[in-house]
Amino acid sequence: MIIAPGTPAPEFRLTTGDGDAFTQQDLKGATTVLVFYPFSFSPVCTDQLQIYEEILPDLERQGARMYGVSTDSSWAQKAFKDKLGITIPQLSDFEPKGAASRALGAYFEPGGMTNRAIVIFDPDGVVQWSHLADSPGDLPGANLIFDGLEARRSRA
Repeated sequence: MIIAPGTPAPEFRLTTGDGDAFTQQDLKGATTVLVFYPFSFSPVCTDQLQIYEEILPDLERQGARMYGVSTDSSWAQKAFKDKLGITIPQLSDFEPKGAASRALGAYFEPGGMTNRAIVIFDPDGVVQWSHLADSPGDLPGANLIFDGLEARRSRA
């Protein structure tokens, strides 16, 4: 079950492309959109990140930053990002595999991978909106992110 709105971010640790830790503390200070996807280089994930890249300027204008999260290694994510020519920073949930995704309710146990999900945190690190796709093959449209940001504003 995906983490519910109103829940403070649990402790977690992801790895940036530079090998640095990204934790719940890094959510503080800005609206943060974590986009969970199953696998680098898969067709739906490729489409998803290319679509989301197109909306980055709109997100930034709203004061939001976006990160892609998968259980791929940082090296695979970097190759994926470079191949697609996208700028969305990638966060690896590789080891221990899926620990952060499990903590946030975005892990797909039957497949041993990250499910397709979106979690939006407010600048205090509290979940403002979340979405879990019905299956890893379902592509959450960019409109869902804007709906989530709108839900955040209406609670403020």
